[in-house]
Order: sequence, then structure tokens, then C-alpha cells
Amino acid sequence: MTAGALSGKRLVALVCGAQVLVQIGAFFWPALLPEMMPLWGLTNTQAGWITASFYGAYLLSVPVLVTLTDRFDARLVYLFGVACTIVGHTLFGFYADGFWSAFWTRALTGLGWAGTYMTGVKLLADQVDAKLMSRAVTGHAASIGISGALSFSCAGLIAQHYSWHAAFIAAGICAAIAWVLIALWVPKRQGTVAKPKDGGALFDFRPVLRNRSAIAYSIGYCIHTLEMNSLRGWGVAFLGYVAASTGASDSALSPAFVMTALGLIGTVASVAGNEAAIRIGRRNLVAIAMLGSIVVGCLIGVVGTQAYWIATLLLLVYGFVIWLDSSSLTAGAAGTAEPSRRGAQLAVHSSLGYAGGFIGPLMIGVVLDLAGGMSRLGWSVAFFSIAVLMLAALTVFWVIRPLELAGDRGSTGRGAQKT
Repeated sequence: MTAGALSGKRLVALVCGAQVLVQIGAFFWPALLPEMMPLWGLTNTQAGWITASFYGAYLLSVPVLVTLTDRFDARLVYLFGVACTIVGHTLFGFYADGFWSAFWTRALTGLGWAGTYMTGVKLLADQVDAKLMSRAVTGHAASIGISGALSFSCAGLIAQHYSWHAAFIAAGICAAIAWVLIALWVPKRQGTVAKPKDGGALFDFRPVLRNRSAIAYSIGYCIHTLEMNSLRGWGVAFLGYVAASTGASDSALSPAFVMTALGLIGTVASVAGNEAAIRIGRRNLVAIAMLGSIVVGCLIGVVGTQAYWIATLLLLVYGFVIWLDSSSLTAGAAGTAEPSRRGAQLAVHSSLGYAGGFIGPLMIGVVLDLAGGMSRLGWSVAFFSIAVLMLAALTVFWVIRPLELAGDRGSTGRGAQKT
């Protein structure tokens, strides 16, 4: 089958499959964190910085890379991002031996994430029709969720049977396979590029920032990503602490297994959340998810360290409510953007999201060190801090009251927000 013969659904399936391969190694570092910290003599804050470097590089580069897709074929930017991912993982596997080498190679992988995550959304938005776009975005988010879930188990299995070096090299090989798939089978963007009605410059973000509806979804996404990446970055370490402190180290449900299950549950929640948003309204769904994460986060802070089975159960529920509005927030930002500025809108959306993603893991590391290390008090303060930030995000979201998407319950059918 030639590239041009791909139907919309097959194109979505191909891009989503490639995303699984690209992102499979994204969370190898947090998955192996309990092993790497004593191996390299890292403090909690240093470990947090290595985790945050991934999101910091993403944050700095995504406004440029995703905005470029408003003028250039998103496929080309995507292939650049995959190449950075290949190099970042491979260099980590061969050369990382301490804080600084890990910091910079993880940062390079974060640059790769910036060139593939929202760029993948834009690639699909450029080539599928409006009716398919919401579900295409959801499928894309699901592929990221699946890869994130598998990342934890794959890292542990490869490191156990071979070495942590082999784990990162394998991640680079998977990303290389994805590069070939996209280069050979995803077609070039058809047609001419739509220019903004007011003739604004490519990197003029002022019209994008004036789009109140899309920005409301992006503010929610900021704290959503802070919460999600805090959990991804420290979930294994948290469960490891609870297991050791409660004498449950020999539990059949290892921390890596729990985080894999959490990721898969989150993927299902993200897909179900978008379908629910269509039926009950996107604003309502997002508000329910935010409120749920506040409640569960506080519960983890109160009782999460009391027993390993309690921590496991609460984290699985936490993952469900965190991911529930994941694709709905991104679909909301993309769907209420002006089509000619959708790349710039997604760039701002992603920048706000991964500003939170950068702060979250680092914040947890700092809180733990200020509390004297991993302790019940430290973990409680960490989860309470996230809950307070989510409460602030919920308040802002509900005050702005962004637009529903076409097809959502309560939608006026107006489509993209006017700027």
C-alpha cells in the first residue's frame, strides 16, 4: 500500500503505533530511579533535576517546533523529533555515568518528545477530517499512555536480564523503527498552508493568548501534566518507600508492575473520558476529573503510606482520575483554535503543560529533601501540594468556562474560537 492510499483511520493507526515505539523509553529513567540513585550517589533533588531536564528541554523547544508546523509539513518536524529521541536514548545507554551526563542526554530526549508529541497531534489534525479529529487526538493520547505504561515494565525486565545500559539502547532502536515507518508510509501534507486572516507573523503568539477558550483548557493541562509527571517520575520510588517501611518488599505486585497497570488504566480512562465529554459536556468532564484528583491526592497524603496495598489501590485510582481528562483537555485546545494558528495554539498548550511537567518532579524532590528525605511527612506534604495546585486550576477553569467542541453536549456548534 502506498502512502497516498492510506485512509484517515489507517493513518491514525500508523501514527499511533509509531508513537508507541518512539515513546516506549520515555519513562525508563523514573522506572530505574531507585536503582540509579544509589549507583550514582544522587540526592532526591539531583534525581528530580534529571527527571525535570526532560521536561525543561521540551518546554524550551516546543514553542518553536510545533509552531513551525503552521508553515512546514508536520511530518518533517516529527522525523526530526524522532531522530533526537534515538540519539538521546542511545547516548544515555552508552555514555551516561552520573548527574551531568544523565542530565544532558535526558534533555536531548526531551527535545525529541517536543518534536513528536504535539507534533503528532498536529500531523493528524492536518490530514483527517473534523469529525475524526477528536477521536484521532484521543487515539494519539492513548498510544502515549500505552507506551508510558509499557515503559516501566520494559525498563525493569531489560535491566534485570541484561543491564540498564541495554534498556536505553533498546529504546533507541525502537525509536529508529518508528522513524522508518513514518518516513516511508505517512504522506506529505496535501494542499496549501492556510495563512492567518490578519496576516500575523509565524511566532506572534498574541492572538493565540487572546483565545480564552483554548487557554482555559491549556491552564488545566498545565496542572494536569504537573500532577501526571510527578506521579510518573516518583511513583516507583513512592511505592518502594511504602513497601520497605511497611515490610511489604516481597509483595507480588512490584512497584514497576503497579505503574504499568496504572498507565494502562490511565489510557482506558483517557479514551473513556473523551467519549464522556461528548455526552455530558467537556467542561463537566474536566471539572469532575479535577475534583476527583484533588480528593484522591489528599487521601494518598493522609493514608497512602500506612500499607502497601492501600498505596497501590489509591495510586491506581489516582491514575484513573488524572488521565480521565487528558485527551479532553488537548482536544479542547485544538478544537477551539483558529485552524491557521492551530500549531501555535498547540505550542502554547504544550508549553504550559510541560511547564507543569518540569516543575512537578522537581517540586517533589525538593519537598522530600526539605522534609529530611523520604518519610511519611515528606510524601504527605508532596501529595497535598499537588492537590492545592489542582484546586487553583479547577477554580480558574470554571471561571473562564471555555467552549464545548462541535458534537459535545451543550455545544453551540460554533467550532473554533474567534480571535
